[in-house]
Amino acid sequence: MDRKSEVGSKRKHHPAADVDHRPAKQIVTGRRRAPTRPPQSAPPPPPPPPPPAAMDSNSSDSEEVALMPMPVVPSDSAEWQATIEAVIKTVVSIRFCQTAAFDTDGAAASEATGFVVDAERGYILTNRHVACAGPFWGYCVFDNHEECDVYPVYRDPVHDFGFLRFDPSAIKYMPVTALNLRPELARVGAEIRVVGNDAGEKLSILSGVISRLDRNTPEYGEGYCDFNTNYIQAAAAASGGSSGSPVVNVDGHAVALQAGGRTDGAATDYFLPLDRPARALDCLQHDQPITRGTLQVHWLIKPFDECRRLGLTPETEGLIREGMPRETGMLVAELVLPDGPAHRQIEEGDVLVRVEGELLTQLIRLGEILDGKVGQTVRLTVQRGGQDIDTELVVGDLHSITPDRFVSVGGGSFHNLSYQVARLYAVPVRGVYCCEADSSFRLDGAERGCLILSVDQKQTPDLDAFIAAMKAIPDRSRVVVTYKHLDDLHTVHTSILYVDRHWTSKMRMLVRNDETGKWDVTNLADPLPPTAPEPQRANFIRLDSIRHPAVADVIRSFVRISCNMPILIDGFTRSMRTGFGLVVDAEKGLVVVSRAIVPFDLCDIFVTVADSIIVDGQVVFMHPLQNYAIIRYDPSLVQAPVKSAKLSETTIKQGAEIMFLGFNQNLRVAVANTTVTDITAVAIPIGASPPRYRAINVDAITVDTSLAGQCGSGVLVAQDGTVEALWLTYFGERSSSTRKDIEYHLGLASPTLSSVIRQLQEGEEPRLRILSMESQTIQMSQARLMGVTEEMIQEVERANPERHQLFMVRKVACGHVSDTNALMEGDVLLKLNGKLITRVSELDVMYDQEVLDALILRNREEIPIQVPTVPTEDLETDHVVVFCGAVLHRPHHAVRQQISKLHSEIYVSARAMGSPAYQYGLVSTNFIIAVNGTETLDLPAFIKEVVDIPDNTYFRLKLVTFDNVPWVVTMKKNDHYFPMMELIKDASERCGWKRQTYDHGQPSAGVDLGPGE
Repeated sequence: MDRKSEVGSKRKHHPAADVDHRPAKQIVTGRRRAPTRPPQSAPPPPPPPPPPAAMDSNSSDSEEVALMPMPVVPSDSAEWQATIEAVIKTVVSIRFCQTAAFDTDGAAASEATGFVVDAERGYILTNRHVACAGPFWGYCVFDNHEECDVYPVYRDPVHDFGFLRFDPSAIKYMPVTALNLRPELARVGAEIRVVGNDAGEKLSILSGVISRLDRNTPEYGEGYCDFNTNYIQAAAAASGGSSGSPVVNVDGHAVALQAGGRTDGAATDYFLPLDRPARALDCLQHDQPITRGTLQVHWLIKPFDECRRLGLTPETEGLIREGMPRETGMLVAELVLPDGPAHRQIEEGDVLVRVEGELLTQLIRLGEILDGKVGQTVRLTVQRGGQDIDTELVVGDLHSITPDRFVSVGGGSFHNLSYQVARLYAVPVRGVYCCEADSSFRLDGAERGCLILSVDQKQTPDLDAFIAAMKAIPDRSRVVVTYKHLDDLHTVHTSILYVDRHWTSKMRMLVRNDETGKWDVTNLADPLPPTAPEPQRANFIRLDSIRHPAVADVIRSFVRISCNMPILIDGFTRSMRTGFGLVVDAEKGLVVVSRAIVPFDLCDIFVTVADSIIVDGQVVFMHPLQNYAIIRYDPSLVQAPVKSAKLSETTIKQGAEIMFLGFNQNLRVAVANTTVTDITAVAIPIGASPPRYRAINVDAITVDTSLAGQCGSGVLVAQDGTVEALWLTYFGERSSSTRKDIEYHLGLASPTLSSVIRQLQEGEEPRLRILSMESQTIQMSQARLMGVTEEMIQEVERANPERHQLFMVRKVACGHVSDTNALMEGDVLLKLNGKLITRVSELDVMYDQEVLDALILRNREEIPIQVPTVPTEDLETDHVVVFCGAVLHRPHHAVRQQISKLHSEIYVSARAMGSPAYQYGLVSTNFIIAVNGTETLDLPAFIKEVVDIPDNTYFRLKLVTFDNVPWVVTMKKNDHYFPMMELIKDASERCGWKRQTYDHGQPSAGVDLGPGE
């Protein structure tokens, strides 16, 4: 995997994978902000790049850095040709996943380069950001395309190198050779080659000449950055390369490690010196610990002229120049972390003169001394404002401030704050850092980057204290949490935390194991059962400014609805939605809400009454077409004057004057007098990919107040308090430029709801039937050209004098009806059961009829046919399988509405970042039709085939894309990080779903759900 910027990427990817998986490596010119996880559906477009740095080699080190794909070098000398032929045998392509967010990086799947440095023991040297700070899973491919598993045995806490290990005996068809590490051979003017591997397909070589040995480390902005070492700069013949590639001389020795580069067109690349990797390799080979010392000071190389301005005396400068004539600068303290070993002893701007009595100007030499004195005292002499200051400091253990474990609970992941993040924000290395936030811990919408200060009134100074606090909190509790965002350390934020221990029941600790390369998983605590809710008392606000008391009293019919979705299904990409619902039966606790707020019933629903009482809600009905759901709460828990809304029995007319009462984006009430401007069939563009719920075959109301576009929930209400229409949010298409969801705010006439509400009030379960088609209006000019007779046109004019229109079948839903006499796309609906259809509401006859007698126009001919309707009970998703990070379920209704052929009942709805599904290119909207050559057309058949596949072995999936293109992908199963899990709708469960997890093919207790992509 390669570092990249927003304008040029050198990271290679699987052809089927997206490219923007890790935080962008670029210069940050403004205020530093906490790193964020990329969006789960598709990466946003890159922002404009910062201006390129100057090309002069002595310019500032604040340059945009990254490497781009390496071109193949033209013919070389015979000596170089022989060297390259030997080197390429040691170079491997590394394909890997970081399976979970950790420290500075989110979950990702990517590719990179490494090279063998010990053929007998199977050690591969690559970059730290390839070996991963977090859980790693991957393999390597040699030059002859032999493949073997690799696992990390060491990743440096600071410097950008790490070691992977493989089994040399697994390589059968070529001798395994290794490169020697010779850091002392890196010299200015030396000719070098950077030998990389382009996704295992072809050899890539970059030629260049070393121009500097004393460059400060490139600054990549947020996320992981190397520091406290010098980098080597090369004037390359062409820019580019891949991370982890060896930099070799003509004798075939590795003299440096590829690390970064420029993307502004300058032929400049940056390499990590091999002094520290060579020492670490020697320790590994002799089974010795790799000690790493730190003073928690960030040092930079500063030229002599700048050091003089900081207080370097002429005497000291002369001493340095005399003893080290090639030196052009000294080390200066750039940042001293609070409460570290050097706190109050070293200050920013101090010029380092001596360490242990030795004149010192090199970062590598400073690192050598500190690594050898962990836990011991070291003597330093610095100059500050022209004065010599001697100090003794205790060298800290760098490994102790680099986390090697994290806990996952309530949808979030946490570990002790790392040195990397602490340095980025200049804070003490302590506290509990949220490296991934979802479900319960989606605080202020931030996906990660906050420090948890307290939970449930208990301080959380470290991870152990946080674990103890979370263990004591029952499931479904609400507790107070305090925290700071790292980009705003001046402010302590306070939020109410809803603790989810039912969807994510396990509190799991993952600890790095360098012997196996895995992160060992331990269940720390099972959830405590939820406490029984108690009735609570509250009163609604009063709208005294409204002149009509009946209108003001409608506020007592509104409740706030929050929907938390633990797993993303049915094409949705957001895990939390909030809006308002209208209480239509206060005695039974029935509330109508938009399906843009409650899109499906695999969720937790919270009903907030009078901004005071929070009770659980449950979905009791979801309309397949008309964009509303009905939920129920327990009214016995609510001691507040909730009022059932009075719904109109007649449909509001265009031009009617009405009161608009809605809730804006700040959840505040907004009221205005308005007029109904239009009532027409809703025509929301398809647009969104993957497909998701979209209202069709229903009339939408628009009004002339600007509040309509600002309010996603509300009502149109008459002066006597009668609700003429609900104001709802409708999901629309997804913007191709911003990748954001477009929402529409429209009215739904109250009479549309009456039949369903009446059935629920009578204790019946509404069982609707629908025509499996989407209609669109056509005007009489179109109808006449399509063959509608003059007599029929006159009949339309008499039946609907307000709007002369008919309905044409725009799209027939797939997979419901096979009858050849059913509706076809392009048919014009004339009559249903003998009644002329000129209004959308007249299609409601379908809801309680199994077969409709239809008169249609097809190919300019009026044809009477019988059209079967389809039941709606099976339209909603009721069975979900999470396999290798992919979320699978039956194609939901939105898919059937858009596709022309249903290839199977196994639809890929989403995938988790860093999962096998992501790494191997299994994308959403695909259909799985076979596993290892065995046809699997539904979920039970699929489970039967994959459950017995051994862990860490390859299998074949045959798929068909949304556009009917068949293809085959091979994937490797990973049960350790991505065990298979089933969720089955079950009314006997409190959350409405039963969960089953498979551990190496055997059913076991559940684990945390992944949010998907």
